[in-house]
Amino acid sequence: MQRRHDRNASKNREQFTKREKSSRINHAKRSVGRHEVQSWTTATKRSLWQKVKAQLGMSFLVVVFWCCRRLYNCLAQLLKWWSSYLQRKFIKNLSVSPEVDLLGYCAREWKGDTKQAQHMREAYEDLFWRYHIKYLRQVRRDNYCVLRAVLFQIFSQGIPFPSWMKERDILKLPEKLLYSQGCNWIQQYSFGPERYTGPNAFGKLRKCMEALKTNWTEISSVKDHEERGNMCNTLFSDESKEHKLYEAIKFIMLYEVVEAYEQMKNREERVPNLFSRLLARDSSSDPLSFMMNHLNAVGDSGRLEQTEMFLLGYLLEVRIRVYRLHKFNPEEFQVNYPDEYQREWHEISLLTEDDRYYHIPVTRT
Repeated sequence: MQRRHDRNASKNREQFTKREKSSRINHAKRSVGRHEVQSWTTATKRSLWQKVKAQLGMSFLVVVFWCCRRLYNCLAQLLKWWSSYLQRKFIKNLSVSPEVDLLGYCAREWKGDTKQAQHMREAYEDLFWRYHIKYLRQVRRDNYCVLRAVLFQIFSQGIPFPSWMKERDILKLPEKLLYSQGCNWIQQYSFGPERYTGPNAFGKLRKCMEALKTNWTEISSVKDHEERGNMCNTLFSDESKEHKLYEAIKFIMLYEVVEAYEQMKNREERVPNLFSRLLARDSSSDPLSFMMNHLNAVGDSGRLEQTEMFLLGYLLEVRIRVYRLHKFNPEEFQVNYPDEYQREWHEISLLTEDDRYYHIPVTRT
């Protein structure tokens, strides 16, 4: 009995041991399985998180790129608007506009079937085909118009001082006229739209002469055509500086008339015929009446007349060729001021539709 009991006990212990081993094995298997599941889950989570981070990073980069692009477009539009604004303001201030197509300008300005419009279109077409004038620079329509058109071309072409200006100091002309020749009446000189007269006229005239000499010397010394053009655009967009130039030219015209008048009165030497024509007018029989009745009005209520344009070309030593479109076909269509000129003088061209306002024709061969 005892042996049987021992055998049963031993068998039970073996069965328990087997069950315990089987339980441990199953537990180990379950532990390994859970560990594998946890490892797979962790790896999956890490993979998904990396993908999410990558997508978030790409989305962030896309948003940043879109914002930068929007900012760039806004800045570009702002810069374009500002540049356009400055250009419009600059062009608005320019008294001599940039080149425009000649026939295009004619088509805009002379529409319709009136006799005058047809006449002008024919004249412009003749300029285009016969004289190879392809472009036009419009000049501000005021009472300095012809002086502006002439001086702009002299400066932009780099034409130097006239020979007589090289021999004299033009800054001393007001002083010489006042003290040497006793012309006290120059205190009645009027500065165009400023209408200034008085004891300070002498000082103002000297400043005008200084402005003319300084700008003429500086611009004519520049050899590069484009740089010279930029300097002219800057100068001819400043109204106060412009007016000083024109008043200086007016005074030089007066000075030349005073000298010619004295020579004619004293019969010292022969003077050009243009002075005889100018002083033969009832309104300008002497320098004082010439100043009071003609020069003082220039820039204000009047402009240079054709008789004064002969004098203008003579003192600047340039041949001013004017195409008078309203005189198309007759002999007066093309006129030179002065009609007597030296071969070595430079030539500039003007275009007018009414002998009042002038533009600058641009030739292309």
